[in-house]
Amino acid sequence: MNYIPSAPCGAAKAIKGACAFVPQVTVLGTPAEEQGGGKIDLINAGAFDDLDVVFMAHPSQENAAYLPDVAEHDVTVKYFGKASHAAAYPWEGVNALDAAVLAYNNLSVLRQQMKPTWRVHGIIKNGGVKPNIIPSYTEMEFYLRAPSMKDLSVLTEKVEDCFKAAALATGCKVEIKGGKNDYYNVLPNKSLQKIYKENGKKLGIEFISEDCILNGLSGSTDFGNVTFVVPGLHPYFYIGSDALNHTEQYTEAAGSQNAQFYALRTAKALAMTALDVIFNPDLLEQVREDFRQMKLKEEGQVNQAETDRKPGAGVGACASR
Repeated sequence: MNYIPSAPCGAAKAIKGACAFVPQVTVLGTPAEEQGGGKIDLINAGAFDDLDVVFMAHPSQENAAYLPDVAEHDVTVKYFGKASHAAAYPWEGVNALDAAVLAYNNLSVLRQQMKPTWRVHGIIKNGGVKPNIIPSYTEMEFYLRAPSMKDLSVLTEKVEDCFKAAALATGCKVEIKGGKNDYYNVLPNKSLQKIYKENGKKLGIEFISEDCILNGLSGSTDFGNVTFVVPGLHPYFYIGSDALNHTEQYTEAAGSQNAQFYALRTAKALAMTALDVIFNPDLLEQVREDFRQMKLKEEGQVNQAETDRKPGAGVGACASR
């Protein structure tokens, strides 16, 4: 759930000769974070237009005003070969499973040259029909992650080369298709983080150290795309369990009565931060300036990456979205 204070953007009216602004707070449900990027569709539909700041909180194993949620690109790879009897005349076939296995191994070889902050993980969704039939079709799905859109672009090209090499080695045809939306990395906003931590501490929240934040990695979220459109705050909060996210144990913990206390406490800290933004114009301007600077820095990296990748620069064109 996102808490989106808009301050001041409501209707203005005169009170005792003075001009007063009516702040507006929108609570916006944003589904499909795990598949498809629902917030990106909402961005395109104008749901975040004319808003000043956006808030979203995510459960975790610790309390942090910010964790480095990374950029993510998902890709589906299909190999097309030729079926044949695997015992009687295998030489007549073109083995699409071999291509998938080679691609998986190519990525394993690539890992030594990956940056420590890069992540590539995937599965073979379709590996064939029966052992006595040379597979004519296989399908794989991978997620690629990097701290910035610039790094993600470089990683994507390297990974796609691994897929293409497997097709060349086996004689298969390959289809590489990116997902509908890339997830951008979450842009930090120091001013919002500072005020949120101050408010959280008043409520008894204990935050992890800056060193833990700098040395840690998180997942990916379509809220990152939102932070490229409007200043955002994406804190993580402890729910009373040390279980890891996306496990059965964490699912059980998240639905427990004990977790409600921590969720409500986080909501209070967000509400207090929203009030600070609404009633402190100087703070809002600081938030906007942080947003401008971070976005300029990120866009500068992306633009430089595109310049580096032009023909003649020694790097081929990227096939990613």
